[in-house]
Amino acid sequence: MTTSSETGPNGPLPNEFLKMYPDVSVVKRQGEVNAWDNAEFRDAIKATNKSQIIIAGIVTDVCTAFCALSLRDAGYSVWANHEASGTTSIDIREQANDRMREAGVHVVSYFAVICELMRDWRSTPGAAELLPVLDRYYPAYGMITRAHLAAINNGTILPGQEAIP
Repeated sequence: MTTSSETGPNGPLPNEFLKMYPDVSVVKRQGEVNAWDNAEFRDAIKATNKSQIIIAGIVTDVCTAFCALSLRDAGYSVWANHEASGTTSIDIREQANDRMREAGVHVVSYFAVICELMRDWRSTPGAAELLPVLDRYYPAYGMITRAHLAAINNGTILPGQEAIP
């Protein structure tokens, strides 16, 4: 995680992020708007030895798009979570997402990111680990899983669904 300038206009990272990821390293940039322009951030990304990067930012058109485009230029496969980034209008968001898509960035949802990483509900992490997370952070899907659990508990599941937690 990174912030452009803790004492600047964007301030420090929200405490909620830091509590969710207590062991994460935070790159405290000195004002670079595009995180990729910061050597410590670039080195941290390179040190992961990953070719795919999932990204989000405070504002889609600047924080997310600038870094995503730079990551693409550097050869990474970039996945921008459009639900985890915000901006000031629908038009600005759509223009930024179009710009990223045209550069080869995959603009995807939170649920798509989770399922792309998980690949199979039987995996670990899989259904048992991720359904509580989805229930908390993706309530629409949480309602589906609660309804399925109720069907299991009252014996009204469809044939073949017995093994689904």
